Amino acid sequence: MKKLELIGKGPIPPRLAVADLIDRYFQAYNAGRVRELCHLLCREALGPRVVMGMSFAGALTPAGLGPSCLVPLIHNHYLDWIVTTGANVYHDFHFALGLPLFQGTPFANDRELLKHKVVRVYDVFLEFSTLLQTDRYLYQTLAGREFSTRMSTAELHYRLGKILLEHADDPDQLCRSSFVAAAARAEVPIFVASPGDSALGLNLAALNLVGHDILLDPARDVNQSCAIVYHAKTQVGRSAVVIWGGGAPKNFLLQTEPQLQEILGFQITGHDYFAQVTDARPDTGGLSGATPAEAITWNKIDPDMLPQAVVCYADSTIVMPLVVAYLQAKGVKRQPRRLMRKLPGLVEHLRTEYLKRKNLIEGKLSAKTMAHVLQGRKGKKKK
Repeated sequence: MKKLELIGKGPIPPRLAVADLIDRYFQAYNAGRVRELCHLLCREALGPRVVMGMSFAGALTPAGLGPSCLVPLIHNHYLDWIVTTGANVYHDFHFALGLPLFQGTPFANDRELLKHKVVRVYDVFLEFSTLLQTDRYLYQTLAGREFSTRMSTAELHYRLGKILLEHADDPDQLCRSSFVAAAARAEVPIFVASPGDSALGLNLAALNLVGHDILLDPARDVNQSCAIVYHAKTQVGRSAVVIWGGGAPKNFLLQTEPQLQEILGFQITGHDYFAQVTDARPDTGGLSGATPAEAITWNKIDPDMLPQAVVCYADSTIVMPLVVAYLQAKGVKRQPRRLMRKLPGLVEHLRTEYLKRKNLIEGKLSAKTMAHVLQGRKGKKKK
C-alpha cells in the first residue's frame, strides 16, 4: 500500500497559481478526482506513445468553452481526435463569424425574451438574428459543389473549417475564436455521432430537399474512428479517452473497441486510459453515467488499466477550464499527429487487416470460436 497523504494543507495563500491550488488543496471528493485527472494527463495519458480522443457533450460552445478551452486543447496538441454534438459545431460558427452571445440569467421572463427575439440557453442569451445569419452562411457554404458527395462528418467539418480559414481576414485570430477552424488547421478530425440532430444538419437537409446530394455516411464515420483506435493500439502504443459529459459523443468514442473486437474480430484490448467528467448517475442505466468498470464488460476499457481510471462527478464548465489551465501551467508538450491527412491510409490499413480474416468475414466462425477469439485478447501482453 502506498504512503497516504495527510488531509489539510493549511489556509490557501493569496495569489496562489491554479496548478498549485489543484496539487495542494484538491484532496478529496470530486476535487480529488480533478487532481487525479490532471495528474493522469500530465504523467501518462498525454505521453508520446498515446493517441488521445476526447468527446464533448452538452452546450459547451454557447458557454464560451470553444475559445477558452477547446482551442487551447487543439493548439497544444492535447487531443488528437474529437467527438462532439452537431450543436457544439453549429454554435462555434457564431464565434467564427463574429456574432455575439451574451451572459444572461436563467430567471428571465421567457415570454419577454420571445417578444424581443432573444434565444436563451439557460443563462446565455443570443439574438434570433444570430441564428439566421449563421444559417444563411452555412446554407450558402454547403451549397458549394465540393459538399455534394458522400463523406464522413470528420470530412464535412474539415472542409467547413478550411473554408473559414481561406476567407478569414486574420486566420490566426479566427483560430483563437473557433475550434472548428483551429481543428482544421491542426488536422484534428471532428466526428458527430448524430449530425441530423442540430441546425447544421437541418441546413444540410434543406439543401437536399431542393436537389443537392450531400450524403453523410455513418459507416464512414465508424470506419475512420475505428481506424484511428486500431492505429493507436497496434502502431503507436496506447489509446486514451477523456469524456466531457456523456450522450452520443461518449458512446461513439467508446464503441470503437467493441467494433474492433466484437465485429471485426481483432485481438486487442480496450482503451488504455479512461477519464470522465459527468453529472449523470450510473443507477439509471443510461450510458452518460455508466462507469469504466461497466465498460470493461463491453470490452471498451482494458481491465488492467481500471485502477487509474478517473470519474469526476461535476460540471464540465467548471472542470475543463481548471484542467486546461493546469496542463498549460505545467508546460505539457506534445507533437501533433495530424490524423485528418492520415485517415485514408489508416482506413486502408484497417481494411487490409480485416480482409485477412476470411473465416470471420464469410461467417464461418461459430459463436463459441468468436468468444474464444475475444478472450484471447486478454492474454496479450503489452510491450
